[in-house]
Amino acid sequence: MTNWKDIEFSGDELGHYSRHLSIPEFGMEGQKKLKAAKVVAVGTGGLGAPMLQYLAAAGVGTIGIVDFDKVEASNLHRQILFGASDVGRPKVEVAKERLQEINPHIDIRVHETRLTSDNAMEILKDYDVVADGTDNFPTRYLINDACVMLDKPNVHGSIFQFEGQLSVFNHVDQDGNRGPNYRDLFPEPPPPGLVPDCAEAGVLGVLPGIIGCLQASEIIKIITGIGQPLSGQLFLFDAQDFSTRKMNVNKNKDNPLTGDNPEITELIDYEAFCGVPSATNGEEETESDVPEVSVQQYKGWLEDDEDVQLIDVREPHEVEIAEMGGELIPLDTVLDNADKISRDKKVVVHCRSGARSAKAIRQLQEKYGFENLYNLEGGILAWSEKIDETIPQY
Repeated sequence: MTNWKDIEFSGDELGHYSRHLSIPEFGMEGQKKLKAAKVVAVGTGGLGAPMLQYLAAAGVGTIGIVDFDKVEASNLHRQILFGASDVGRPKVEVAKERLQEINPHIDIRVHETRLTSDNAMEILKDYDVVADGTDNFPTRYLINDACVMLDKPNVHGSIFQFEGQLSVFNHVDQDGNRGPNYRDLFPEPPPPGLVPDCAEAGVLGVLPGIIGCLQASEIIKIITGIGQPLSGQLFLFDAQDFSTRKMNVNKNKDNPLTGDNPEITELIDYEAFCGVPSATNGEEETESDVPEVSVQQYKGWLEDDEDVQLIDVREPHEVEIAEMGGELIPLDTVLDNADKISRDKKVVVHCRSGARSAKAIRQLQEKYGFENLYNLEGGILAWSEKIDETIPQY
């Protein structure tokens, strides 16, 4: 961090930060520390959007943004950095424009890339605080491990439907005591497919705004030294009944990174560790180890009057949003309804983007030996994009 004592402000900046400067416990010293600080946010989605706006407005001098995605219509109900006219544009490009409108006195650094084991150390090393705004396990573990190796605090948030979580990991307090990290709380990821992502399970639009703002608050506390950061504690919020609670997080002696007998000394293959083919920052990923059919091929089968059965493994509420026909057999019931699936003709299985349908096929192959199942590549999203634009994207 730049020596905050050397920081100076223009008259315009002093006007911008006047309400901070009026707080006795914050004042000029706190504002100088913010301007001297460098914060990087991994992800500009539901959590990153509000968090970045408040960090920019507060006057964090250098803000880094890591994201490789483009704005989609389904983002707009919660990712409030973006508008309808931004659909199709790179998120980092739009975010930089918006943040500079909020505060022209700060520096915005863009990293339009997926954070990986190959680039994480290089990208994160120049920042003082790392903010985890992602929603997939490979990237969460990657961020955690890189922060531990680089000696950076990791401000973590996560959301699911109506529930949010928040914690500060790998934080060193003023007495030099280091707090726990993400692996102390979650040494191992859950089995693949056990925890659905936001696209599959949904999320209340305002929830990431709440948690993202709390992340910004924790970052400001870490930078300024004002207040007590949420280190060694996990904050839980439920929007349905407005309940909150905090759980203590203790160091785990079996932590493979920082425990008594550490096994991890460098960044690993986090996709393999979490049992998924690749990190996707929240988007469903099509499994490629099952037979697939493109939407164009499937359309050709229909046009040739081939006898093909279509199975939809999404949830009933998703069918209300968009549907392309087929018998609805949700993924968690597919094994119990195997008798409804034909064995003597082609069967195409589909979902939103091809992830759940691939899992369904694998389950049916392993338990019942099906050999006639085809995963619809790209799912209903690909069908909407390439075949029938009247079907909504969601």
